[in-house]
Amino acid sequence: MNVTTDLSFTHLVLQASVPVQLIMLILALLSVMSWYWIFRKIFQIRDARRRTDAFEASFWQGSDLETLARLTESRLQHAGPMEMVFLAAWREFLRQRSRSLDSAAALESVRRAMRAAYQREMDELEAHLAFLASTGSVAPYIGLLGTVWGIMNSFRGLANMTSATLSHVAPGIAEALIATAIGLFAAIPAAVAYNHFTHDIERLSVRIETFMEELTNLLQRQLR
Repeated sequence: MNVTTDLSFTHLVLQASVPVQLIMLILALLSVMSWYWIFRKIFQIRDARRRTDAFEASFWQGSDLETLARLTESRLQHAGPMEMVFLAAWREFLRQRSRSLDSAAALESVRRAMRAAYQREMDELEAHLAFLASTGSVAPYIGLLGTVWGIMNSFRGLANMTSATLSHVAPGIAEALIATAIGLFAAIPAAVAYNHFTHDIERLSVRIETFMEELTNLLQRQLR
């Protein structure tokens, strides 16, 4: 018997019991989906940060707010989260100013509009992060389930043997441990990516919230 061939990864997966193979398939799908969303989020967050940097630079160069709002509306499909918050605030500001309401009521309405736009942008950035968090926490246990099932089958098979050697036990134990390995392979990148993305989004949200306060002050001066 060729031990190397029998203990190869492909052979062990193909020879595993059906429940263990199903668990491996689930973990493989989780891993593929995790990597898909990891790459999507890398580009999405990087793009949001780049657009925020560009808009913030334009905003603090002293550009006229009305001109900046028209420019943002002209490129709405390519606007970043800070631009969308600014545009929501400016539209509400014009609406309230046309009604000639008192400044306190107008500013409160502008704040609500900014907060709603801010929440929409944050929800979009945070979409599917829960999947990465779930994969990072659940995948090792799914793999462990496959390992326990595989080991149980191995010992159940040994019950019919009068004498057991390492060559009898090793294939069953090895195929069972593969499920745990696949579970860790799915979980570790998902957990690392989730923590990294959460940190990046939190930093971006702090920048936007600071901008909202500064924009409120600017609009307040225009209402006086």
